[in-house]
Amino acid sequence: MATSIMIVVLSLAVVGLAAVVYQLVKQNGRILLRLDQLEKKPAAVAQDEPQGLAVGTPVSPFSLPDLSGRTVSLEEFLGRQTLLVYWSPDCGFCALIAPELASLQSDLRKRNVQLLLVSYASAESNLKNEGTPTAYLLDEKGRVAHPLASGADQVLALARETTAGRPKRKGLLRVQPLSESRIERGGLKAGSPAPGFHLPDIRGRTVSLEEYRGRRVLLVFTQPGCGPCDQLAPQLVRLHKEHGENGLAVVVVGRGDIEGNRRKAEQHGFEFPVVVQEKWKLSREYGTFATPVAFLIGEAGLIARNAAVGPDEIVSLAREALG
Repeated sequence: MATSIMIVVLSLAVVGLAAVVYQLVKQNGRILLRLDQLEKKPAAVAQDEPQGLAVGTPVSPFSLPDLSGRTVSLEEFLGRQTLLVYWSPDCGFCALIAPELASLQSDLRKRNVQLLLVSYASAESNLKNEGTPTAYLLDEKGRVAHPLASGADQVLALARETTAGRPKRKGLLRVQPLSESRIERGGLKAGSPAPGFHLPDIRGRTVSLEEYRGRRVLLVFTQPGCGPCDQLAPQLVRLHKEHGENGLAVVVVGRGDIEGNRRKAEQHGFEFPVVVQEKWKLSREYGTFATPVAFLIGEAGLIARNAAVGPDEIVSLAREALG
């Protein structure tokens, strides 16, 4: 019975998430099956506590098969941090964040962090435990180093901050949950000075925010592999064609490598500047790790409206700016 369940779960993962699973496995992420035995110890089960395991709690050892059939154990990853993401092939939110998790793999490896995807045997098992997607950051000794991240937004925020060198901690007990962090995540507020930048664009020149002083700018943060960013792209092209010369400049800030952003820009026919930030450096200055997210910057270099997140809000922000 156990073997048949594993095959069913594997089939669901391959059929339902074929493209993103391939990316993740290819880039050394691992999807483990049959997690029923992972948290046998009473101290490691917190089904009545939605906040999850306490910081400092050792995660129970496990040895489970990955998609290739190889047995993987938690002991393999001791000595480095592990981003442990609870996953389900039936979870739509898991599918939504999969491309970005794949794109973060390189940065995680540079920080000596292993991305480990773990799937229960069934959707019911996931719901009985912490749900999906959820994630823990484990320290080098296999202990919980950061409170449970629950839901797509929190899981991505934890992954992004880990690639950026956060969350930083001086001791396990000082680690705060994302909701209590002092890091700004909702974006800089209207009236704040827009942080300046000098960044390379996809055509080999350097673009600065200062050169747009005296014009209104729709500054849009995107990245390759972001589905909602692709949905927004045609709207940005239309805005630029219709209003680029009469009141609203569009500038896109991409993330990742220049070549990947160039291919994406060519795919969508971008004729406006596309600059590339280093990791999440500029995003952090603007107080958000989301994509797509946009800021309307006024002629004097001040943020004119609060951050717009997602294609609909960004298009509404642009229309509002155009009157």
